[in-house]
Amino acid sequence: MNTQANLQAEIQSALCIDRSITDLNGANAEIARRVRFIKDVLLKSGMKALVLGISGGVDSSTTGRLCQLAVNELRAQGHAVKFVAVRLPYKTQADEQDAQAALGFIQPDVTTTVNIARAVDSVMGEISIEGLEPSPELTDFAKGNVKARTRMLAQYAIANFVAGLVVGTDHAAEAVMGFFTKFGDGACDLAPLSGLTKGQVRLLASALGAPAHLVSKAPTADLEDLDPGKPDEVAYGCTYNDIDNYLLGKDVPASAAAIIEAAYLKTAHKRELPIVPV
Repeated sequence: MNTQANLQAEIQSALCIDRSITDLNGANAEIARRVRFIKDVLLKSGMKALVLGISGGVDSSTTGRLCQLAVNELRAQGHAVKFVAVRLPYKTQADEQDAQAALGFIQPDVTTTVNIARAVDSVMGEISIEGLEPSPELTDFAKGNVKARTRMLAQYAIANFVAGLVVGTDHAAEAVMGFFTKFGDGACDLAPLSGLTKGQVRLLASALGAPAHLVSKAPTADLEDLDPGKPDEVAYGCTYNDIDNYLLGKDVPASAAAIIEAAYLKTAHKRELPIVPV
């Protein structure tokens, strides 16, 4: 086995890739399994709620519906639990209609909105380091990470209010690329989509009955003011189809494999606990 194949196998194992989810039957079985997972985690924690940020993309739409199904089942079994969906726009969100469509699909018990603009702008306005004048691009990059971390800060505050767990939307395609903000959207108490490829997330969304335009929507982190709505695939330099095929052990163009492997190695620190002196 060559070095690339070794690394590919290592990544598949580390991210717990499941190759069996290939059709709606497999998706429905996986939905049931992941709903059970959410129920078990919430019950064992002793907490009373699940809290999740809803963006209007397929990842949060799918995760949100799984959470609502889980709390519906727990309430039917006599447990006093709820799901809180949180809208977290920065000023005005360009695709707000998609976010509202996602909420209509999810049907959350509680919906609340926290506009993060004043908090983000306040933090950025207070940062001044003598002799350091970052480029507009670096400043915008830092601000994007502040947005992601502010969103998670708000979700954890809400979780404190309702004795809840914060739910994340990370899946294997984002995990392998390290495409999340450390201590931002990468921070959560449970991640129900873990191990799924992007295509599998879309398959689960379809099986759950999500609106077709949300299922097929081009993913974007939408964190950069200088390049709003920048598609994930543009940021990656390869497609989700390439990433999914790589994770499933299929052949992909050498250029795509190189991008994926370089991203995985470069972002290893995001998937690990803090370094300690042992």
